[in-house]
This record gives sequence, C-alpha cells and structure tokens, in this order.
Amino acid sequence: MAGQKTDERDVILGQRIAEQRKRSRLTQRNVADSFGMSAAQLQKYEKGVNRISAIHLAILSRMTGTPVSEFLDGIPHPDANVERGFADTPQQPLAAEPWADLARAFARQISESFSEAQRRDLSAAIEAFGRELKN
Repeated sequence: MAGQKTDERDVILGQRIAEQRKRSRLTQRNVADSFGMSAAQLQKYEKGVNRISAIHLAILSRMTGTPVSEFLDGIPHPDANVERGFADTPQQPLAAEPWADLARAFARQISESFSEAQRRDLSAAIEAFGRELKN
C-alpha cells in the first residue's frame, strides 16, 4: 500500500503468503490475476517489500482455503506497549442465553455507577416492567 513503510511483519506475512500459495499449487500469475495486478507486484508482497491489503489477503485466503488468522497468528507487534486489538485475543462465543450476558454487563455497569438508592429504584422499575410484560 502506497506510503506505508514495511517492516518485519510484512516479511513474515509475505513468507506465509508464498508458502500457502505454493501448497495450494497456485502460480504467482494465477494469484496476481485474481488480484488484478502483475505477478511482479505479488512477488513484492511475498518478499515483504510492499504491504498487502486486507482485501487481497482475504482473496488469497479464499483461494487457498486458509483462514486469514493463519496468515496473521503469531506475527509480533512492532511495539510491545501498543494496546491490544480485537483480534489479538480469542473472542468468547455467544452464551446459550445471550440476554444473560447483557444483563450481567448491565448490572456490573449499574453497580459501579449508581448509588444504592438509584439501584433500588431501578430494580423496582425493572420488576414493574416484568409484571407488565406478564399481563
């Protein structure tokens, strides 16, 4: 991608791209054609000279049957102090009762932010709401 300096992560990712492409018995020309670019440009991705876009990585993922996470797992952060992103830790699956998770999160927020009197008032309002739903 233009203007972005590549680093060690791009080299590692490029090596993984080349490995998966070869395992899938795809030529650089096959992959480059699907990206709408030259084989020379794909070669730059594979060597880590240029940074590959997420869209191209997703296309390659589908072509090779390799989850995108396999390309990215274990690639080091350039700075150990960077905040973790959404994909850095596995996401928890949805609970069998998704409303229970929402209720726990809501209750935690209420207990941290509301006074005891406000919590009692809210609890009474929720009970009244429940009675109305039963009618």
